[in-house]
Amino acid sequence: MKLFRNKRGFTLIELVMVIVILGILASVAVPKFQNIADKAREAATLGVVGGVRAGITATYASNLLNNYIDPVSGTYYPGTLDNAASGSMASPMNPFFINVLDQGGITKDWLKGSQATYYYTNAVPADSSYHYLNTNGSFVRMVGR
Repeated sequence: MKLFRNKRGFTLIELVMVIVILGILASVAVPKFQNIADKAREAATLGVVGGVRAGITATYASNLLNNYIDPVSGTYYPGTLDNAASGSMASPMNPFFINVLDQGGITKDWLKGSQATYYYTNAVPADSSYHYLNTNGSFVRMVGR
């Protein structure tokens, strides 16, 4: 039986270099992942805002077609976006935007500041709010709380 005497493994320097390279790769990947998470939150905000704006437009078109003037706004635009109380958080028992979204409204991550001002709790940037003006149907981002 022949014994292998030329067994070779990795040296300590080679192992340390691999660990250093992995550390460098990890330090580059973590900030990129954080940036992706921020972009996903921003996209979620813009998706809801786009849906609300489309719902406002659809309600306006329906009211115009049926010649229905909203008693709150005095226009064809919806008077309110929902029946939630000011200062409340969106929840399954307190959905937001139910007057303009057909699927039942938004049930998390939103705070209602006043009758027409809304805050997305995970918004990027964090200091933004959205304000609904029922006289012209605009739902716009405002900077600052």
